Amino acid sequence: MKKMRIRYWACISMCLFMFLTGTIPVFADTENTTTLELKLKVGSTVAVINGQQVAIAKPYIDHLTTMVPLGVFKKAFESQVRLEKSNQVKVTYGAHTLSMTMDSHLAWVDGKKVKLDVAPTMKSDTLMVPLRFVAQGIGAKISTGSVGEIVISLVSSEDKVVEDDTNIDSDVGKTKLGNSYYNWTMNYPAGLIIGEGGGYESIAAFNDAEESYYIEVHANKQEVELQADDILQQLVEDAKDSGEVVLDRESFALVSVPYARIVTKDSDGTIWEVRGYYDHEQLYEVYLADFMAENYKDVSKYSTLLNSFRTNFNKQDKAVKDLSSVVNGMRNVYNGDYGISLDVPAGWDMDNENMYYESEDGSYLKLNVTSAPKGSSLEQWSGQMKKWLGESFVNESYKVVDTYSIIISGSSALVNEVQYNYGDGWTTEYEVMLEKNGFRYYAEYGVPEDQKADLAHFKDIMKSIDIEYEVVSDTFGRMEEDTYLIDKSKIITKSSKAYKFKLNVPQFWTPIKDRFESSPIEYQYTGGRFMITAEPDTSVEEAVSQLRAYYNEATKKSKDLIIRGIENTTFAGVNATVFKLHQVKNGIPYEGTQILFSNSGITYTVTTALNDANATQVQKDALEKALKSFAFTKLN
Repeated sequence: MKKMRIRYWACISMCLFMFLTGTIPVFADTENTTTLELKLKVGSTVAVINGQQVAIAKPYIDHLTTMVPLGVFKKAFESQVRLEKSNQVKVTYGAHTLSMTMDSHLAWVDGKKVKLDVAPTMKSDTLMVPLRFVAQGIGAKISTGSVGEIVISLVSSEDKVVEDDTNIDSDVGKTKLGNSYYNWTMNYPAGLIIGEGGGYESIAAFNDAEESYYIEVHANKQEVELQADDILQQLVEDAKDSGEVVLDRESFALVSVPYARIVTKDSDGTIWEVRGYYDHEQLYEVYLADFMAENYKDVSKYSTLLNSFRTNFNKQDKAVKDLSSVVNGMRNVYNGDYGISLDVPAGWDMDNENMYYESEDGSYLKLNVTSAPKGSSLEQWSGQMKKWLGESFVNESYKVVDTYSIIISGSSALVNEVQYNYGDGWTTEYEVMLEKNGFRYYAEYGVPEDQKADLAHFKDIMKSIDIEYEVVSDTFGRMEEDTYLIDKSKIITKSSKAYKFKLNVPQFWTPIKDRFESSPIEYQYTGGRFMITAEPDTSVEEAVSQLRAYYNEATKKSKDLIIRGIENTTFAGVNATVFKLHQVKNGIPYEGTQILFSNSGITYTVTTALNDANATQVQKDALEKALKSFAFTKLN
C-alpha cells in the first residue's frame, strides 16, 4: 500500500514575531498608479527599492528556488504582513491574500491551495520566502535587469490593506471536505490538519493536531467493475505485499456503493483501517492509521468518521471544502529546475521532473530547455525543425501546415504546425520555439487524429505558460545540444573489449542501452531501432535454425508478417545469414533485418528496423553506414 506519513511541524519564533510587527520604513507614493520597483541579486546584501539602496538579508537559491527576506515586499510595496497562529504568515496587497506556514510546502493564494517547491523558513533570524510565489501572488511582474539583478515591479494599488478574518486555509464554516474532480467527500472534524498528499491530485492526506491519527484518501481509475469481495481480496493482497498482518476483514455487498474494509498492523506496530469503494469507474481507498491503538478493535472509535465517506461531491454545498486544484479541467504544474509553470489537462499522466505529460489516448506535451547556438534566430530554428521533419519522414507521410507567431510568457515565439503519419493515422503536432537570454525553450504538443477534443487545449496551455527566465540563467551554463538539430552525418566510434567489436554510431540516434561491455546494446531513431546481441559459446548454426523455425511458425499465424528472404552473405569479413522481413505491427508497417554471424566463439545478432513512413534516404544512409562500420577488434 502507498502510505505517506506527513507530519505537521509547529514552531513559535519570537524573532519571527518581532520581524513581522516591528516598524519598517516604506516607500510612500502619492499617486495611485505609480509603478513600484524592487531590484535585488542573489548573494547580495544590497537591494534597490524605488531608487534607494537598502540593506537586506542575503537572498539565496535553494533547490533552484530564489529565497528572499519577506520584509522586502513590505518595504517596496507596502504589502501588509502579519503573524497568525504562531507560525502562519499572511501577506495582503490590494485584492490579493497570500498565506504561508513556516516550514510547510503548502500555501494559499486568494484562497487557492498551491504547493511550494521550497518552504518558508527562518534563516539567521529572518523569514525567507520563495520570491516567485510572493511576488506573483501580490500581482507583481518579475524580469531580469541588465546586470543580472532580479527586478520585481508592481503597479501601486489604491487599497493596499484588505481585512480578512478567515482562517489561513479558508475553512470557516466547513464541516466536510472532498475533491470535486475525483468526486468524493467525507466529514471534516475540528482540528483536522490538511497535508500535502505528496503533490498528487488523486491523493489527499490529513492528521489531527495531536497526531493521534492519520488519514489518506486515494482515487484511481478502475474501468473493470469490482464487487465487494473483489475489493476485499485486493486490499488483503496489497497488505500482504507490504508485509502487514491482516487482523480483521469484512465486505459489504448489499449497500448502494459496495465496499470492503480490513484492519492491519504494519512493521512499525501501527494499526490501520483500510477501506475500498468502487464507483464512477474508480477505486477509492481510505487509509486511517490509529497511532494510539493497541488492539484492532480500538480503531472502531473512528467509525463515524470513516462511515461519512461518500463517492459524490455537491458543488452547491458551501459546507464542503474542495481540495481539488483542477480549474476548468486543468491542473497547474511548476518545474523549479527551469522556472516554468503551466496548466495541463487534469486527467493526464504527469512527469513534471522531465516536463512530459501524456493522455491515455496518445496526446502528449513535452517541454525542453537547451542552449541557443550563437547567432541563431527563431526563423533559423523553425527552418531546421522543418528540415528534420523532411529527413525523418518520407514525403507522403508528413505535411507542414503553417508557421506563425504567438506570445509565450511575454516573449515572441514561433509555432510550426505539422502533421505526420507512421501508418496508423495522422498526428497534428505544434512545435513551439522561444529564445531568451541565450537559451531555447521548446514545447511540443501532439494530438492523434481521433482525439480532436485535445486540439482545443493547445491555445489554453500556451497562454498558461509562465517562465521565470532568470532561473535558467542563474542555474545553467552551456547546456546539451538539441537532439533534433544534431547533424545526421556526425558519428561517434564505440567499442567493446568484452565482445571484441567496434561500431560507428550516428550521434542523432538515442541510446537505450549503450554499455558496450554488456549485451545487448540498443539505439532508437525516428521510426526505428538498432540492436546488437553478443552471446559467447553459442552456436551460430543453432541460432539460425531457431530463428528460421520461429519465422516459419510466425508467418502461419500472422498475415501481417512477410519474410522477404533468407540469404547467406558476408558481414564484417565473415560468413553471415541475413533474414529480411516486412511486418505491420499495431498498424505501423516496417522493414526489418536480422544478421547472424560468429567470430572467436561469439555469436552476434544485429537487428534493424525502420518504419516505411520513416525510410528516407538520410535515415537509410545512416543505418547503412553503421552496418558497414562494424568491425572486429584484435584479441588482447
